[in-house]
Amino acid sequence: MVLKTADHPSAFMKSFLSQCGGSAVIDGGLATELERHGANLNDPLWSAKCLISSPHLIRRVHLDYLEAGANIIISSSYQATLQGFEAKGFSKKEGESLLEKSVKIACEARDLYYENATKGSWDISTDGMLTPKNRPVLVAASVGSYGAYLADGSEYSGVYGDNVGLETLKDFHRRRVRVLAESGADLIAFETIPNKLEAQAYAELLEEEGINIPAWFSFSCKDGTHVANGDSIEDCALVSNSCDRVVGVGINCTPPRYIHGLIQSIQTVTNKPILVYPNSGETYDGNKKEWVPSTGIADVDFVSYVGKWRDAGASLIGGCCRTTPNTIRAISKILSKN
Repeated sequence: MVLKTADHPSAFMKSFLSQCGGSAVIDGGLATELERHGANLNDPLWSAKCLISSPHLIRRVHLDYLEAGANIIISSSYQATLQGFEAKGFSKKEGESLLEKSVKIACEARDLYYENATKGSWDISTDGMLTPKNRPVLVAASVGSYGAYLADGSEYSGVYGDNVGLETLKDFHRRRVRVLAESGADLIAFETIPNKLEAQAYAELLEEEGINIPAWFSFSCKDGTHVANGDSIEDCALVSNSCDRVVGVGINCTPPRYIHGLIQSIQTVTNKPILVYPNSGETYDGNKKEWVPSTGIADVDFVSYVGKWRDAGASLIGGCCRTTPNTIRAISKILSKN
């Protein structure tokens, strides 16, 4: 069941959530799953490297998440930028084709999922949970932050330097956003936004470019009240209200222990649907380019938070870095029982 973009974006999201029973499941981590399938992502392009070397692995991971119960799969374009592809020797046209390819692969995975469901091969999952053949599935085109392109860990600090202002960010993202908006995706997922400035750049771009598909804003946070660079989550979430195309606002790539408080803060400034897809609770070391255990209050089992997040007001829930199809399967089971 593929939804069509409604005349008004909020109606689109309302219809989607209604068909999902009130709560939707977002997929989980991509890069670590690609590595589990044998991909080597030691490259500035990170997961986007597989668009060039092994697109079949991307399709496989998307399909794994659909089988696990995801209602939204996010394309492999998080770290795919025209500037990054150019640095690898690709022309602008070739870079644009790779951006389009990221969405095409996700759409192919969705088509295959529906094809298999129609054949009856996935009516019952391995754990006995029913998998409806008409489950709505959206493809979200991922847009990572400017810091993700830099590949220096600054997406987790939101500190880009004095020379990177609003117009710089808009110019950097402009063509990429336009290509992804016209790629066949159902919505655009602006992910791991580390500061208010970049959110404002996205909001202005959506208006200036006349983007005609819905979008969501998802922030990375360093604690229960602030995004990565120290801006308040309330101020950042308020930016979403300035743009009708933004149909959801929330948090990703943030330790689970902070999510409940962040949901409550977001609710004070917006009525838009709230989405959360935290990481596993580990911390990314941008210098060593590896995940290390959290040194603060230990995160309990990720899935044990899900009911609390839903009750607090989150209507779209999934996982980010270091989460797996097993994580998403467990989330899907919890949300389907309520």
